[in-house]
Order: sequence, then C-alpha cells, then structure tokens
Amino acid sequence: MSLTVIAECLAAPGQEDRLRTALEAMIEPSLEEPGCLDYRPYLDPNHVGRMVIVEEWTSAQALDEHFTTAHFRHVKQVLEFVLAEPMTIRILVAASTG
Repeated sequence: MSLTVIAECLAAPGQEDRLRTALEAMIEPSLEEPGCLDYRPYLDPNHVGRMVIVEEWTSAQALDEHFTTAHFRHVKQVLEFVLAEPMTIRILVAASTG
C-alpha cells in the first residue's frame, strides 16, 4: 500500500528563499530513492513563506529509509534555522472504496 505524505512548512521572515532552495534541492535525490514515486514542493500563493511538499512512497519502509538519507539529514538541519514553526507532517493512505 502506497503512502502519501503532506509536509507543511512556514519560513521565518526573510528565510523564504532559503526554504524554497532547500526543498527544491530535495527533489532529485528523493526521486532517485527506491520507493519514491513522487516528490513535489508547492508554494502557497496566498501566504508568503508557506510551502507544502506532497510525496508518494511505495511503503512505510521506503519512507523510513528516506528519513535516514544524507540529503534528508541535511535539509532537516537547514530547516531548523529557516522555519518559523515546526514542520507538520501528515501520512495518508488511500481510503477504501470497497
């Protein structure tokens, strides 16, 4: 069963470009990971500094492995300095249609 991850970030004032750059740098290495089906950051046009990352993973194990990669550990350190509040992460599975 695949997982969809919705991660919401709010940049501290003046850190909007650093947040965008850090999240955009995660696209390519994340997509190269086994188990990553999609990884897309989005800007909120109604709120400067708010970004949402929508990810899809083949399994919880693939997502857990993502959290151990060098690029994730690096972005986590960057986010500690650029976020105005802790990131919110929601992990979702498809609703049963049967």
